[in-house]
Amino acid sequence: MCAMRLLQQQFFLGLVILFSFGCKQIQAQSIDFPNKPIRMIVTTPPGSAGDTIARALAQGMSEVNRQQHIVENRVGAGGIIGAQAIASAQADGYTIGVAVTSHVVAPLLQSKPPYHPINDFTPIAQIIVMPSMVVSSLKNNVRTLKDLVDLAKAKPGELNFGSLGDGTAAHLAAEIVNRATKMKVTHIPYRSVGDSYTGLWSGDVQFVVFLTPSAVPVFQGGKALALATTGRVRNPNFPDIPTVRELGYPEAESELTIGLVGPANLPSEVVRKIHSDAVIAMRLPDVRDRLLKQGAQPAVDVSTKQYGEHLRDEYEMFKKLITTMGIKQP
Repeated sequence: MCAMRLLQQQFFLGLVILFSFGCKQIQAQSIDFPNKPIRMIVTTPPGSAGDTIARALAQGMSEVNRQQHIVENRVGAGGIIGAQAIASAQADGYTIGVAVTSHVVAPLLQSKPPYHPINDFTPIAQIIVMPSMVVSSLKNNVRTLKDLVDLAKAKPGELNFGSLGDGTAAHLAAEIVNRATKMKVTHIPYRSVGDSYTGLWSGDVQFVVFLTPSAVPVFQGGKALALATTGRVRNPNFPDIPTVRELGYPEAESELTIGLVGPANLPSEVVRKIHSDAVIAMRLPDVRDRLLKQGAQPAVDVSTKQYGEHLRDEYEMFKKLITTMGIKQP
């Protein structure tokens, strides 16, 4: 009887060991990611804030996980084309996307949006928080934001502001500034960042409100003048540029986020791995310096859950703004 009991115990012990080993094998397989290059889709053109941030992060993440991160610009329809490519990708983590303002805004501009910016995606990681800058053409002969506001009020409807299209970050940030300052100006959308620079330098548009990475090349070199930042605090790299709040326009304040998203139903272990790699990458000195020099604050303390909640809040905020603006849906 004792021998039989001993055999039973050994048998069950063997099952426990086998089961434990199997679980460890499954766990090891589930975190075998990434084992090939990752495609990072950017819905904005080369040189834009989203593109600039994506390339800095891609470099850092490649160093962290030893896999190439290929930045692919899928531009068109205000971000719709790129977002569809992300949403329709296989939910394995090898195709992810950089979500900028257009991610939540573009569907709001469609009468029948091809996707839902929250339900059809998996939030992964918030990358940065970034303010915009109000940049004036030298043709205006203004020195301050108040000067620009006074000029616009003296010539209602005659001044133009440039953006990269309806519903883009540049468009909505400018509309926030316009409403806070009560300027009545005309929107001129451009097809590329370079074209918008040319329009500002030539005086075809009187000002732009660009996210900091896109704004810096506009005024560096003395071809335009930065009047204010829409951030809560001054940019330490440009300490002489005041905030809109300091200048008496607190309602013009806005800070946008850029983050990583994937297709819906992305496995939780893949999400955790990408989030971890992104956070580690943002802490790398080279990557952090590149982000800070562009006026971006790395979001290393934001969880995936918090980023998802922020996307929902941002979606509702812009939904209200667009309704108030009365943008016609096709």
